Amino acid sequence: MGLYRDEGVVLRTQKLGEADRIVTILTRETGRIRAVAKGVRRTSSKFGARLEPFMHVDLQLHTGRSLDIVTQVETLTPYAAVLGSDYARYTAGTAMLEAVERLTDAEREPAVQQYLLLLGALRSLASGEHDPGLILDAFLVRSLAVAGYAPSFDACTGCGLAGPHGAFAVAAGGSVCPDCRPAGSAAPAPATLALLGALLTGDWASADGSDGRARREGHGLVAAYLNWHLERGLRSLRLVERV
Repeated sequence: MGLYRDEGVVLRTQKLGEADRIVTILTRETGRIRAVAKGVRRTSSKFGARLEPFMHVDLQLHTGRSLDIVTQVETLTPYAAVLGSDYARYTAGTAMLEAVERLTDAEREPAVQQYLLLLGALRSLASGEHDPGLILDAFLVRSLAVAGYAPSFDACTGCGLAGPHGAFAVAAGGSVCPDCRPAGSAAPAPATLALLGALLTGDWASADGSDGRARREGHGLVAAYLNWHLERGLRSLRLVERV
């Protein structure tokens, strides 16, 4: 394949040797890749700061035998500086990066929808237009839907009966009616399910008007649903600041 070009968001970095880093990037066309950035930990590096988590970059890479090699980097949007200066936005963003890496578990498989979702969520976080916790939960439910795990916050996942219903079963896929309700189902407040439905569909007017109780309960349901499908939780979710 030789040289190729793509744009992407840096998800994670790890040290390699004395001066290099392995950079995990979700790219628009290629999907999730891991590449070596040579010499970026030296103070003289021209593009070390451009390859930090959250950075939206344009890249030129050379195909390697096991890992590709970054040969050029240009900054498109410096999200790292904006998000790194605010704890709530930084922790919400970190959870997004970890989630999207887990939900794109196969390398070099195009994931354009996940990429566009992530880019939109980072843009929204950086602009401060909504509460960081709401942006995170909206991203998580939509990212799960794109990955094939769309939760239902209205119709019963067992029989399809129109809701809203008073129970939510993580293992069943979301809302359940009284006849389909399995043991151990949660019983969230109606406002909580309404909030989650708004986040899934992008109804920000309703989401922004929600209260703290609905947001906290909603985040708990989203976290439980995510953990069920990932089979282990996101470490960064524990650090997210909540209302």
